[in-house]
Amino acid sequence: MDLFDLVNKNNTNAPLAERMRANTLSEFLGQDHIVSETGLLRRAIKTDRLGSCIFWGPPGCGKTTLANVIAKGTDGNFVKLNAVNSGVADVKKVVEEAQTNAKLYGKKTYLLLDECHRFNKTQSDSLLPAIENGDIIFIGSTTENPFAAMTPAIVSRCRVFELKKLKEKDIITALNRAINDKEKGLGNYDLTVETDALEHIARAAAGDLRVAYNALELAALTTAPDSTGKITVTLKDAEESIQQKALSFDENLYYDILSAFCKSLRGSDANAALYYMQRLIKGGCDPLLLARRLVVHSAEDVGLADPNALVVATNALLAYERLGLPEGLIPLSEAVIYVAEAEKSNTVVTAMYSAEEDAVTVKDDNIPPHLKNYEFASKEDKKQKSLYKYPHDFGGYVEQQYLPDSLKDKVYYKPKDNGYEKTIKEIRKKKGKNN
Repeated sequence: MDLFDLVNKNNTNAPLAERMRANTLSEFLGQDHIVSETGLLRRAIKTDRLGSCIFWGPPGCGKTTLANVIAKGTDGNFVKLNAVNSGVADVKKVVEEAQTNAKLYGKKTYLLLDECHRFNKTQSDSLLPAIENGDIIFIGSTTENPFAAMTPAIVSRCRVFELKKLKEKDIITALNRAINDKEKGLGNYDLTVETDALEHIARAAAGDLRVAYNALELAALTTAPDSTGKITVTLKDAEESIQQKALSFDENLYYDILSAFCKSLRGSDANAALYYMQRLIKGGCDPLLLARRLVVHSAEDVGLADPNALVVATNALLAYERLGLPEGLIPLSEAVIYVAEAEKSNTVVTAMYSAEEDAVTVKDDNIPPHLKNYEFASKEDKKQKSLYKYPHDFGGYVEQQYLPDSLKDKVYYKPKDNGYEKTIKEIRKKKGKNN
C-alpha cells in the first residue's frame, strides 16, 4: 500500500486521523515557522523544487502529512517505506525504478522513509549514491534528533526541518473541521461536541493531533444518540475517550499552580512543592509532566551543587513509568523532597547559555591542531600530533589549550561555594587552575 492508498479519501474504513490528512498547504495546520507564505518549505513545495530533507518532530505534529502534501503537489512518483520493516533490497528496488522512470519519462522519484532514524549505517549507505546523483529525492520522517540518531552522511545531504507540537487552538480548529466535514469527517452524523469536551481533548492530546482525532472519533462512535438521533459528546465522554480527567481548575490557575510547584523546588520548600504536586495531580494533571519538570529542575537549579539530585529525579521518573499510580507517587515524592532540600546552584545553565552564545556569535571552528583527528588530518596537522599531551601520562591532568585561539581565555563554568561545587573548586585549585 503506497501513500496515496493510505490517504484515499474514499476509504471510509480508515481512521479519522488518516481521512482528515491535509492534501494542500492551505489545509495544513500549525508549523507557521516553516510553512508561512514566505517560508522556504512552502516556496519549495509550491515550485516543486524541494530537495532531500528530513522532517523531525514529535508524534502527530504533521510530518507524514507534509509528505502527503508534497506527494499531491508533484508530478513525480512518490514511494513510501518504513525503516522498521525495510532493508537494503527495498532501497535498491526503489532506486532502480527511479532511474528507469527518470530515463524513460523524465519523472522525479520522492522516497518517504518513515522512522528514518531506525536505518543502520549499511542501510543508510545504500541510499547515499542515489541522493548524491539525484536519482531520488529523499524525505525522512523521524521523532528522534537526526543529528544524534542518524548517520552524519545522510543528514549532511539533507535540509532538516524541525516541527513543533501543535498548539491547542490548531487542534481545536482541526477537530471542528472533522466534525463538519461530510466527505472525510463526521459531518454525516447529527453530532454536537460540547465546548468543554472539545477543549479537554485538545489539551489532553498534548500537541498530538492523531491522539485528538482518535479520541474524537471514539467519543462520537460510542456515544448513544438520543430519541431524535442526535449525538452529544459531553466532557465526561471526552474524558473517557482520551482516558484523562479534565483539570478541576481553569487554565490560568493550572499554570499558576505549576509555576508555584517549580518555584517551591527552586526555593527549597519541600512542603510547598509536595502540596502543589498533589493539588495538580488531584486536579487531573499527569504526574509524568511533574516528573519531567523535576528532572529539569534537578539540573537547572541544583546542578553540580548536588549531582546526585539528577540521579534521584531521573530514577523517580523511571520508577513512576514502571509502577504507575498509586505506588509510583512514592518515589516521585521522595525525589521532590530531595531536589527541594538539596543545595542549589544554577552554574550549569549559565555555563550552557554562555557557551551557546559563543557557538552562535563567535563560531570559531579552528580546532587546535594537537586536538584534531589525526586519521583524517592534513599532513601539516599530523606534524602537530606529537604536541598533544595525553593526560594519563601526567597523572590524569596536564595543562594545554583546548579552546580555539579566539576563545582560549573564556570561562563558561564558574563553580560556586554551594555543596559539591566547593569540592570542584578545590579540585581545580589542586590542578593549578585559576578559573
